[in-house]
Amino acid sequence: MDSVRSNGGGREGRIPVALKILIAGGFGAGKTTMVGSVSEIRPLQTEEVLTGVDGADSVDGVEAKTTTTVTMDFGRITITEDLQLYLFGTPGQDRFWFLWDELSQGALGAVVLADTRRLADCFPSIDYFEQRGTPFVVAVNCFESEQRFGADAVSRALDLDGDVPVVLFDAREPQAARNVLIELVEYVARRQLTSASR
Repeated sequence: MDSVRSNGGGREGRIPVALKILIAGGFGAGKTTMVGSVSEIRPLQTEEVLTGVDGADSVDGVEAKTTTTVTMDFGRITITEDLQLYLFGTPGQDRFWFLWDELSQGALGAVVLADTRRLADCFPSIDYFEQRGTPFVVAVNCFESEQRFGADAVSRALDLDGDVPVVLFDAREPQAARNVLIELVEYVARRQLTSASR
């Protein structure tokens, strides 16, 4: 597991460990919202107004969306005095995927946001992380006006391995977003313990 160490000292001279986590998923799934809701610092966002160029971005199912991430979102959250998470929200459209390889360097794992209005949009993210062996959890962003599906139904629809966690949450709620990140860290730890015991 790659990690970066913070330059600032913690209590009693301890240096907190900073872990990199990617927030991925399809266009309009809530990546920018999640990073913004949970970050303890003002998040860096690279949002631009949708231009309406034909074929550039389909807004079917997310008609109210007016902006899009063109590079990344960045935020930070302190889990304990010894552990900080650096969050990198990826752009959702495939024309920006050349950035993913750079963003994923040294990442502990990823959160794949799923929007049940456009569930197929998260398949490319899942494929990307599966092909690279990057641990990930799927977080279903539950929008108020949409029909909700249980975690098992989403797992089956996405054809996930049985051990991949699926969490239902609201990206606007800081505690819910924090719980998703904790779920990912715990999942990575379980995988490492399983590998070490073989």
